[in-house]
Amino acid sequence: MEASSGLKPKRSEFTLAAVSELSSSPVSSSSSPVVARFCADRGAVELRFSQDSKFIDGFDFNLGTSKLFKLGPVQSLCISESSDSNKEKSYSRGVTIQFRNEEESGDFHSAFEQWQSVDITQGTNLPNGTISDVRSKFDNKIEPSSAKMYFHYYGQLLHQQNMLQDYVRTGTYYAAVIENRADFTGRVVVDVGAGSGILSLFAAQAGAKHVYAVEASEMAEYARKLIAGNPTLGQRITVIKGKVEEVELPEKADILISEPMGTLLVNERMLESYIIARDRFLVPNGKMFPSVGRIHMAPFSDEYLFVEIANKALFWQQQNYYGVDLTPLYGSAFQGYFSQPVVDAFDPRLLVSPPMSHVIDFNEVKEEDLYEIDIPLKFIASVGTRVHGLACWFDVLFNGSSVQRWLTTAPGAPTTHWYQIRCVLSQPIYVMAGQEITGRLHMIAHNAQSYTIYLTLSAKMWGPGAEQGGILQTSSCKLDLKEPYYRMSQPQPYTMAQDQQPHQLLQVQDIPIHTEDLEEPELLQQPLENSGAQLQ
Repeated sequence: MEASSGLKPKRSEFTLAAVSELSSSPVSSSSSPVVARFCADRGAVELRFSQDSKFIDGFDFNLGTSKLFKLGPVQSLCISESSDSNKEKSYSRGVTIQFRNEEESGDFHSAFEQWQSVDITQGTNLPNGTISDVRSKFDNKIEPSSAKMYFHYYGQLLHQQNMLQDYVRTGTYYAAVIENRADFTGRVVVDVGAGSGILSLFAAQAGAKHVYAVEASEMAEYARKLIAGNPTLGQRITVIKGKVEEVELPEKADILISEPMGTLLVNERMLESYIIARDRFLVPNGKMFPSVGRIHMAPFSDEYLFVEIANKALFWQQQNYYGVDLTPLYGSAFQGYFSQPVVDAFDPRLLVSPPMSHVIDFNEVKEEDLYEIDIPLKFIASVGTRVHGLACWFDVLFNGSSVQRWLTTAPGAPTTHWYQIRCVLSQPIYVMAGQEITGRLHMIAHNAQSYTIYLTLSAKMWGPGAEQGGILQTSSCKLDLKEPYYRMSQPQPYTMAQDQQPHQLLQVQDIPIHTEDLEEPELLQQPLENSGAQLQ
């Protein structure tokens, strides 16, 4: 918004002849221009300076505590007020600004005054065309306490180490980047949620012209330290601390790289930030690593798991617990344990039917599409058994120009730190071999950076009279993806029933998906060879 309707629109960017601190030599534009930029992405209007697409450390001024003075026709002085409240008003630092001509000097002073008068609570137009508010899009949809815990968690090196030591994850990212050097060489890359900065370093190894590592947690400081310790690569990497919904970058990106996947692909809601980064920073037809995600689902039978969860509530069946009858809370406790999705690795032979998949194309999906995900379910049982719930896992595609590579979390594949996830029904359903199982997986995002899951599975009539239709049994449950049961056991020894046939795993690495395929959704809906799975 403009400060007043009678003023010219505020300029946010100026190319300078030089800029220097009062006590140092000037940063000159002899090799590349120095750019002054007015920003309003961190809750205050600031003046920052950059050269070679990198912000100059220490050259940033809060306009609320700064003053600008003319020293001559093409030279000005910007000084910042001291933050020491115990002293009389004083100014702690300053820079001299050399303009290319008098007209630029006049325009800069006008813009400085206009930006000083901006009411940032109403938002301001940023150079990339988006709106930044004091409460960003992230802040408006995420509960502050959840965000605080989230950034605290990822700001600790021990949790970064846990992810780095997931060699399936880290090795797949490394291979996807290095095998596709042609996509990175000479390109500008933005690393969304950079964490330790490892993906930024991979991109630099692959020949990226420059990498902007955007990280909102305190891990940004560790990333700077790690990158500085690898100077050959680090000279092409700029770490920017802040949320992608709020930060400003000096140029657009040719490639976005990120690891935005949570449990069940969408937990933690970082995929939305990845999509926002795409809309804000990626050039038209730019590449995303990864570019496609798929959620795979299949009904499962696991009597041991069901009994384990049900037995947890037996504590509340005590009628004389220090003289207190606990049974009034038994029902609530029983449902509470079944409201936790189970995170662990399981034997794929527990699956009752071949899996189906839900595809999310990161190049096309809208952020709002991730607020609510509704997946109709349809399976054909391969064996007669009790169905205890729905098993889920995901994979993502790195659709490089040279090599396409999948990162999978499938059961039976090498285990990752994501494991798999199972939604367990408190009331199992019985099925016969060949019987149709239908249902719905409905996920609604909430402000604790996760999803409420509503699952329904039904077994349709089978055998004589089935053409008459009708539902034989139905079971439903409500789960909170934010509060899983981290069982994380390795697959247990499992003996197949006599009439059960082992299912072929979903061999996602062998599925070629080309860019043109993604433009024709029906190609993604063909049955996968040897798997019986369908992409829907």
